[in-house]
Parts: sequence; C-alpha cells; structure tokens
Amino acid sequence: MSLSFDPDKVTLPIGHFIGGEVIVAEGTIEMRRPSDGKAYAGCPVAGADMVDRAVASARAALKASNWGGVRPRERTRALQAWADLIEAEAETLAKIEALCSTRPVGQLVAGDIAVTAEQIRFFAEFADKEGSELVPTDDATLGMIMSEPYGVVGAITPWNFPISMAGWKLGPALAAGNAVVLKPSEMTPFSAVYMAELAVRAGLPAGLINVVLGDGPATGTALTGHPEIAKVSFTGSTRAGSAIMENVARTGVKPMTLELGGKSPQIVFADADLDKAATVIAGSVTFNAGQACVAGTRLIVERSVADRLTAAILERMKAARPGPTWDEATQYSPVISERQRSRIDSIVRAAVEAGGECLTGGSAMDSPGYFYQPTLIANVDQSNPAIIEEIFGPVLTVQTFETEEEALTLSSHPTYGLASGLFTSDLSRTIRLARKLEAGTVWVNRYSRSRDHILPTGGYKRSGIGKDLGREAYHANRRTKSVLISL
Repeated sequence: MSLSFDPDKVTLPIGHFIGGEVIVAEGTIEMRRPSDGKAYAGCPVAGADMVDRAVASARAALKASNWGGVRPRERTRALQAWADLIEAEAETLAKIEALCSTRPVGQLVAGDIAVTAEQIRFFAEFADKEGSELVPTDDATLGMIMSEPYGVVGAITPWNFPISMAGWKLGPALAAGNAVVLKPSEMTPFSAVYMAELAVRAGLPAGLINVVLGDGPATGTALTGHPEIAKVSFTGSTRAGSAIMENVARTGVKPMTLELGGKSPQIVFADADLDKAATVIAGSVTFNAGQACVAGTRLIVERSVADRLTAAILERMKAARPGPTWDEATQYSPVISERQRSRIDSIVRAAVEAGGECLTGGSAMDSPGYFYQPTLIANVDQSNPAIIEEIFGPVLTVQTFETEEEALTLSSHPTYGLASGLFTSDLSRTIRLARKLEAGTVWVNRYSRSRDHILPTGGYKRSGIGKDLGREAYHANRRTKSVLISL
C-alpha cells in the first residue's frame, strides 16, 4: 500500500488538548508547508490563562487517578496500550506530520513512529522495575532513599522530529508517574495533539497529557515559569535553552533537562573503511536535510585519504532524491521555512567569503518549497563561520589532520559538545579517543542512535544539561528523599 497522499485532503486537529478534549482555537500564526511553501493552517497561541487551564487539568488528573501512586504495573500496561495504538494509527500520524514538517512520509511509518512506540514501551517497563532502595545503616536504624514523581512536568519540543521528540518527553515522564503539559513547536504542532488523543483512547486518564500550542515568547514563557510546573524538559537551540533557564530563575527554582545545540565532528583515520564512512557521513548530513542537533557537520579526515573520501561523500550527497514530504519516494527533505533557508544561505556565503571553497551546492534549489542543495565546503579554519555556527542545514565542512592530537584539537568546539563520530579499525585508538572527545555521545564506525534506547543522549558544554533516553531519563523524572528510621 502506498503512503503517498494528497496534502490538501489531510484533516488536522487544530486546537489545544486539555482534559482529554481538543479545545478548538483560532490560529494566529500562519503556517506554510515546507515542501511547497503553501499556507495551509494557523497555529493557535496559548496565553497564560490557557496554560493555567492545562496545568490545573494535569494536577486534577494526577489526583483523581492517583497515577503516581497506583500499582506501577498499571502504568506499564496503559503505556504499552498507547504504544500499540500509535503503531495502529501510524498512517494517520504520518500524514499529519509529513504535511507540517520536513519528515518524508516514507521515513515516518517505519522510522520515527515505530521507534517512538518502542521507546514508550521501553520506558513503560521502568515503572515497576526502578524505585526506592534500602541503604546500609547500623542495626538500630533503617535507611531508605524514597523515589517519587515530581508532579506536573512542563515539556517543550522542537520542529525537526516532532513525534520522536514528543515520545522522548512523554514516555519517561509518564512512566515515572507524572502528568505532562507539552508545548510542541508552533511550526509542527498537530501530531502531538493527535498523539495525546490516542493516549486517552488507549486508556490513560484524561488530563494526564495536555498539549498547549503556541510560540516561545508567549506560551513557552508561561509554561516554564508557571509556579505549579515542578520540572522542565526542553529540546531546542542553545539560545532558547538559555532563555528558559533565565525565565525559570526569574520565577522560581526547579530542575531542568535541556538538550541543546551541537556542531558535531566526524573524525576519519586512514585505516577506516572509507566506503562505509562516506555513506554514513553523507547520510548524516542529508538526513532530514541536516536538521538535527546531533548532525555530524564537521568532517575531520586524515590528509592521506582526504581526497578519496571527499570524492565518495560528494557522490553520495548528490544522489539523494529531493521531493515533497507527502511523496513516499522522497529521500531528501526541505528546510523547515524560508527564514531558515535564508539563514543557511547567509552562513554558507559568509564561509566562502572567509576563504572556504564550496565543492558542491551552496545555494537554494530552484524548486517549490524550501529546499537547499547539499553543500560541502573545504579549506576552512577554526574561525570560519561554517565551523563556528550551528547551521542546522545540509552543510558539511572538511578539514584535514596528520596526527591524533591535531584531530582532537580540530574536533573541540568552544561552544558545543553534543555528539561526535570516529572512524577507525584500531581498537586501542577507539578507546583512547572516546575518552578524550568532549561530547556526550561518541559513535564509532557509525553515526546514528538506531533503536538503542538504553543509551542516554545529552551534551557537554552549552549543548545541554541532563539526559534524554536511557535509564537516566526515567530517573530525571523522579525526585528522591532520604528517610532514616530509629528501630
């Protein structure tokens, strides 16, 4: 069965989702489809009153359902049923997401949606397997570290992988016994609303998941600064993360998990499988048109194989088939907006003016929508704008090295430390460099998370605080208290 669809015939759940119902609201932010630039909907903007309503709904649902206090296996079963329904409704979810976002429909069903369902099941299993513990004390006392949910978690997700990011936030928070008020990006809001609808249909208490639509300055500020939000979880840019920290500090004190920007290096040694490296590196930059915080956009290659590897990467970058997100055959995505495409182009132009050599691409595609050519820039130094700036687009730079120390020096970024790639057949070098690379994730002879949900993700430096995914994400959604009892 073909997944391709007519973009003008998709029904969207336009409104906030509060207390188990879609609250129809008039859209005030014009939305344009990335694939053709056509205006198709408006995104409502929740103000402080609507955010208050969502938080009150979450608190009431927690109290009425005792979600954080029921037998943990009940939470597990409910979340597993939700994951099953997400898979069953994958085609509808994919159409909603593909219409609004940069994710091709052919990649959504088997990729984003299937992985999100798996992640929810993964976190569901923590509910009755992780908890409080007894600690060593003397015979006259009993010491315990009690673990409990925070209450209402405020979560904000970006536009680049809307369904996946919603799963990252909702899965561990709900499994840990919390309620969630979620604000998706105003550019890609509707799949989150549909996911919340599916949760209620699957049997989760109405009000446990509330979705408020809107932008950062209005809705995001009201949510992160709300006095009854006990914890904040955010994925997005470093600049936005800094603004959230400032807002939280101004309105109170609460824990935060922030997964922020990146400018990740991929280091290739001469002993690596160069064909495999070329395929992986080209794919990491063309996948979602480079719109991923972990995108490996800085190639650092041993000089003796640089020409061969660069030629192979160029061949693969040019082969990606662009097309609208509603075409199942599409391999290469548009950029999210005209504004973002203009920003990418301005950085590329600045990089060339600073001495960089554009080997391919370097401009917008002559086609409907917001497509930018896969671009590779050589002859760049550490001060080049294409090295310094997180471009968030399909732009790869290439630098060369002679020694390990030189490779490590080039890989270090003054701002970011989210992820890194390493290609070598030398196990000793792998272990040595994995310890030295300043990044929260090191991929070796690959560059992707795949379905390894147990591995947490998060950054060093200004790439974030705390972790998403893995056991760490579950524990980040529970707080602990120490109890000491005299016997």
